Amino acid sequence: MQAAETLKRQAMPLAEALGKRPKSHIVMGSLLLAAFLGLTDYLLGAEISLGVFYAVPVVMVAWFVGPRSAFGVGALSISFWLLADYFAGLHYSRPWIPFLNGGYRLIFYVFLITILTQLHHLQDNLEALAQNRAKALAREAARNVWLEREVLEVGEREQRRIGQDLHDGLCQHLTGTALASQVLAERLPAGAPLRADARRLVELIEGGITLARGIAKGLYPIQMQSDGLMLALENFTANTSDMFGISCRFECPVPVLIENPSTAAHLYRIAQEAVSNAIRHGRATDVEVLLEETDAGIRLRVSDNGVGVPDPLPAHDGMGLRTMADRASSIGGQFTIHPGMMGGAEVVCFAPGRWMA
Repeated sequence: MQAAETLKRQAMPLAEALGKRPKSHIVMGSLLLAAFLGLTDYLLGAEISLGVFYAVPVVMVAWFVGPRSAFGVGALSISFWLLADYFAGLHYSRPWIPFLNGGYRLIFYVFLITILTQLHHLQDNLEALAQNRAKALAREAARNVWLEREVLEVGEREQRRIGQDLHDGLCQHLTGTALASQVLAERLPAGAPLRADARRLVELIEGGITLARGIAKGLYPIQMQSDGLMLALENFTANTSDMFGISCRFECPVPVLIENPSTAAHLYRIAQEAVSNAIRHGRATDVEVLLEETDAGIRLRVSDNGVGVPDPLPAHDGMGLRTMADRASSIGGQFTIHPGMMGGAEVVCFAPGRWMA
């Protein structure tokens, strides 16, 4: 079995080379091979026959050219074989025996050519089916990528809409409530027990306003300006440091301006998810978010000093990593995660320059 596989691998380059040659060259080469076999058969004498090798040029033409040419080459091969035996001094007891042998060989060639032709047709059909299947799979993969991108875009639009509704609706409503409560507190007599409660109510409402604005800003963090991603990442890292009591800083040596809001939004969400994973799963106390522009595009790197990248990754991490990878793919970028220089994990997303505009 192994020897057959080795022979098959060695024969494939020769078959590919023959398949690229013009059919006329293959026919002429097969005729020359048949003539060479006849000459060799003649020189070896009547005691040694090369009859089995005459099938080689017939097989070549049948496979690479077609059955009609193969029948012609087969007939000439039989003629070369009979002439070689005749001139080599082979004598028959009956004059019709050479014709009978030639007829037997012709029948064998017809059977061989028919089988090879059918096999070649089957191979062509299988190749055509494989190509059609590959094209269908490529179309399906492209459609899946498009669907994933659409899902992300729809989710991003919904988040922006909810954030805007919170800011323009709920925050305004709470602001009006706070003003009404403030007016009520001012109308109450000084020293009245309810006056302190009213002021406390105003403070709680103002705290709700601050919380609602923070949620709205988290859902819709990036403004439409080209420097919106830098400002959003700077605010995000500052809020993360205050909220979790860790060192979370944003580094951007040279200003990175991104005109495409979708690209900026996806990069922000990748940074947000990476920082969240570093804190929740990596138990990091030092996180750095780096944004820089290279000659080829934008590079976003989130590194931490946590426990590192577990091997294998936990099942609950799959969705976050998949989402980050999908976001990177939707902007034509590349996403990687590996052990970092700080001893923890390092998440890197690279977006080509064409996605900046």
